[in-house]
Amino acid sequence: MKRIVFLALLIPTMVLAQEARDYGMFTNVMLTANPEKITEFEAGIAAHNQKYHAEGPYTANVFFVMSGSNFGKYIWSMGPNTWGSMDNAPQDDNGHNEDWNKNVAAHAMAETNVTYWKLDTKRSNFTKDFKLKNLAVFMLDIKRFKGPDFAKLLDKVTEVFKTKDGAEQWGVYWNELANKDGQDMAWVNFFESSSWMSQEDKFPQWYEEVHGEGSFMEFLKEFDATTHGDMQELWAFRPDLSGTDGSVQSAERQ
Repeated sequence: MKRIVFLALLIPTMVLAQEARDYGMFTNVMLTANPEKITEFEAGIAAHNQKYHAEGPYTANVFFVMSGSNFGKYIWSMGPNTWGSMDNAPQDDNGHNEDWNKNVAAHAMAETNVTYWKLDTKRSNFTKDFKLKNLAVFMLDIKRFKGPDFAKLLDKVTEVFKTKDGAEQWGVYWNELANKDGQDMAWVNFFESSSWMSQEDKFPQWYEEVHGEGSFMEFLKEFDATTHGDMQELWAFRPDLSGTDGSVQSAERQ
């Protein structure tokens, strides 16, 4: 009986997770370079990615965090791939781990954070090919058992942006593991010029144009009822440290 009750409590989380399992996963490792070894760290991670993560499902790119409390840290992002393919990721048999430990980890600080993100193709918008450059990463902390309600609200948000701003490219990602870091979902906007950041925020206006007069105030109530808070970071793609040139093919994100 206890097991049945426990599973019932998990249902909201399980439903939300199943929605996002139609595409590969990205493994993100947040690294802090030793301030006295930044040159060695960057040289090591660049060489490592070119040797072990330049093609196939284990390609890896590097981003530099440009804002917030994580400013100055690096995001090493591998994927997309599936959980099953992780069993075949580069390991000791080809010197991968030894190279990482000697040329990357040896020049980094001890603190490291690893997260696993599944792309939600339904709510993302990849309509054209582009190259990574600037990323605005908006992360949300979703209230316990409010996942399904938040997903319905997110559908409305997605409808607004696909209707009013469909030329922009964005990705929606769900954290695969439970956490207390406020990182349950991430909405990532990919943009070329930083002038994008100064554009007028028309979301309240657009929301009411799509969902009706007075609907934005109801959106705010639902948003408050389903989330604890949010945070935003700006990331810059570092092609010099990455295993690829940052090309994103829209057909591969559908």
